[in-house]
Amino acid sequence: MKLSYDITELMPYINWPYFFFAWQVKEQAEKDRLQREANALLQQLAGHYHAYGLFELFDAYGDGDDIVLPSSAIRIPCLRQQKGTPPYLCLSDYISPKQDLPVDISPSTLHTPLFSAKLGVFATSVDIGLETDFDADPYQKMMVQLLADRLAEAAAERMHEQVRKEYWGYAKDEHLSIPDMLVEKFQGIRPAVGYPSLPDTSLNFIIDDLLDMKQIGIRLTESGAMKPHASVSGMMFAHPQARYFSIGKIGEDQLRDYARRRGLPIELCRKFLAGNI
Repeated sequence: MKLSYDITELMPYINWPYFFFAWQVKEQAEKDRLQREANALLQQLAGHYHAYGLFELFDAYGDGDDIVLPSSAIRIPCLRQQKGTPPYLCLSDYISPKQDLPVDISPSTLHTPLFSAKLGVFATSVDIGLETDFDADPYQKMMVQLLADRLAEAAAERMHEQVRKEYWGYAKDEHLSIPDMLVEKFQGIRPAVGYPSLPDTSLNFIIDDLLDMKQIGIRLTESGAMKPHASVSGMMFAHPQARYFSIGKIGEDQLRDYARRRGLPIELCRKFLAGNI
């Protein structure tokens, strides 16, 4: 499903603290001034540029630390926490195991078939012109680039709301304010590729196989990084107990196992997971 968003629709969904952090602005008066300037620029951009969402919902089951999509015969290998307080979480914990598999599930005991028999896969991005049309003015270029990042995230927020309430419909009665959504009071999670529970950016190649991300103008580099830079990709889980977590550091044994499940050379996986080794 491909969705298009006008900038004015997304403005209420912008999470401004991340914008202020990017500018290293701390004083409230300066934040207010910067936000007024940003909103005025967004109004100028509206109608000329858009943001886009792309998602699909798949029947899925968990098989160890993998998420399996039987309709496409695709496996999405995930990583499990190795340190911290048990249970040691893996994203596959939030998907029901296949009914005819031996039920040797993780200590987290999070498998609830009513909520976890599907997986959402998504990507959002913006018109490439937001990254290429403002080179003549360095300050405006930076302002537009940072706003483009926020718009891609806002598109993910708006799309996820629509998925929960309409397309997937597992939270049809959700009535959250946008501020409550921005602090993730909704049911389920939306982990993004490259973030702590999904650190391997090369998983974007799998997501691209599932979604065909060029539909919304996204192309991938050799490492799986997305262009335009203002793009987000990841997965959506509906399980009521799903929560975000960090994989942290992994050992050589887990690296070897992950490389085997990815079907990639171990040294290539070491490069993809350098921050976790």
